[in-house]
Amino acid sequence: MSQLREAARGWSGRHLLGLEELPAEALEALLQTAEFFRQSNDEQRQWDFLKGKVVINLFFEDSTRTRTSFALAARKLSANVVEFSSKSSSLSKGESFTDTARNLEALGADIVVVRHKTPGTPHLLGKYLNTCVLNAGDGAHEHPTQGLLDLLTVRQVKGSCKGLNVVLVGDIAHSRVARSNIWGLQKLGAHVIVCGPKTLVPRHIERLGVEVSHDLDEVIPRCDVVNILRIQFERQRTGLFPSIREYAHLFGVDDRRLSLAKPDVLILAPGPINRGVEISSGVADGPNSRILQQVSNGLAVRMAAMYLVAGQGMEESA
Repeated sequence: MSQLREAARGWSGRHLLGLEELPAEALEALLQTAEFFRQSNDEQRQWDFLKGKVVINLFFEDSTRTRTSFALAARKLSANVVEFSSKSSSLSKGESFTDTARNLEALGADIVVVRHKTPGTPHLLGKYLNTCVLNAGDGAHEHPTQGLLDLLTVRQVKGSCKGLNVVLVGDIAHSRVARSNIWGLQKLGAHVIVCGPKTLVPRHIERLGVEVSHDLDEVIPRCDVVNILRIQFERQRTGLFPSIREYAHLFGVDDRRLSLAKPDVLILAPGPINRGVEISSGVADGPNSRILQQVSNGLAVRMAAMYLVAGQGMEESA
């Protein structure tokens, strides 16, 4: 247990709302704790850190990986998990979002995991609730646990993020994953490049300290990591590029484009992946890809987040 306590040093927060406001030492605590749980998960170990506690998955957007891994992570920590359905709740009767959340807290929720289309929703809950709040994605703002599992995967493969050139390619404008990656990677010493059509890269994003490119063939040879972001059609109100075919030709990562990269380039994709658009099957399933490793790391990251926000396991008992 001393190894786990040492990993958790540097964390003092009650919520995980984003990586932008997270101090570097807290980011390091999350990653080290996640690595501890990842190694423990290899042994199929069950923990009692959240025994008797209630975790509510408050999801207002569709999700496969995030929702499932939060539920599995909570159960690995022996928590009781409640899956909230907005369609069958009192929200359909006119109850406000905050009143719904406060009623769930009154029913005994210890941790609320929230995903919502409106940016800032988890921060709002953090002000109204006494319980712990974890951001599972808020609009196009942030997706901190996805950013963390990306960072964890990079560290596992590359040893460190420091000094790496990392390109985020795709729909930067609508991607909460991009923002969490930008904050996290820079705090760990990486150089971040954002690449995509001009219509999918926000104006003035270089103010965040990133390099901006609209030519993937030019930047990919000097990159150590390529993180391929999905085109988020559901968040776009108008067509932002002429055709999917043209996008795939200019920004899709296929075998030809991979041949321009370093032999040991690391390929990541937060998913869901659109084969033949942002990434070819040959690249997605190839030796440089760690997409499924990212998914596995999501379980460890979400275990770490719940363990830390809930007071480092309450009365630490294995």
